[in-house]
Amino acid sequence: MPLLEVERLSKGFGGVRAVSDVSFALDEGELLGIMGPNGSGKTTLFNLIAGALSPDAGRIRLAGRDIAGRPAHEVCAAGVARTFQLVRPFAGLTVLENVLVGRLYGRARTTTSEAVTEARRLLRVLGLEPRAGEPAARLTLIDRKRLELARALATSPRLLLLDEFMAGLNPVETATAMELVRDLVAGGMTVLMVEHIVWALMDLARRIIVLSAGEKIADGPPAAVAADPNVVDVYLGAAVERRTRA
Repeated sequence: MPLLEVERLSKGFGGVRAVSDVSFALDEGELLGIMGPNGSGKTTLFNLIAGALSPDAGRIRLAGRDIAGRPAHEVCAAGVARTFQLVRPFAGLTVLENVLVGRLYGRARTTTSEAVTEARRLLRVLGLEPRAGEPAARLTLIDRKRLELARALATSPRLLLLDEFMAGLNPVETATAMELVRDLVAGGMTVLMVEHIVWALMDLARRIIVLSAGEKIADGPPAAVAADPNVVDVYLGAAVERRTRA
């Protein structure tokens, strides 16, 4: 049984179909990339899986359990965690306290002492342990990304949704972020990843789904997806449109 099954999922806003009849499955331990131009439905898809939105139609199953339309806290408790493109830690809390929020209110049920131990372990793994006592507001962007990841992992997810994890990073920071993701997958984490840095996603994922205008137009290995005429047309069209507007 796949860990995640998305079946004929649809969501509209007014007369606009943000996600239209999208289906795919994700095996445990797999990293699946999702790409597409702006407005293609990537974030809406994430919001549907994470419980921020309810679908108009379709099913979402996690390890066989239907989670479609469940509120976000129930989806988190079932084993789904996500990061956000715009990283917003609790600025008035310390780095450690931010991770404790995830640990104490996530899927795992532990004592405060056990939660502190696990939070410190995650900070150590992600290179933030020396800054555990600092206010989160002082962190650089790459360290806020690390903190966002630590907070998500603290919920003990079975499935991790990474929403443009590398957005805003310079090339060195992007390489660091890629290594963090590789380490997670090597450790057995299942990852669904939206990313605009196409070359990074092509390097990380063995399989990629492409969305356009809410529809799935490609699904396969990176090389096959990159050569798909429909994908080329979508990205070339978006590039021409940007140049025209400029």
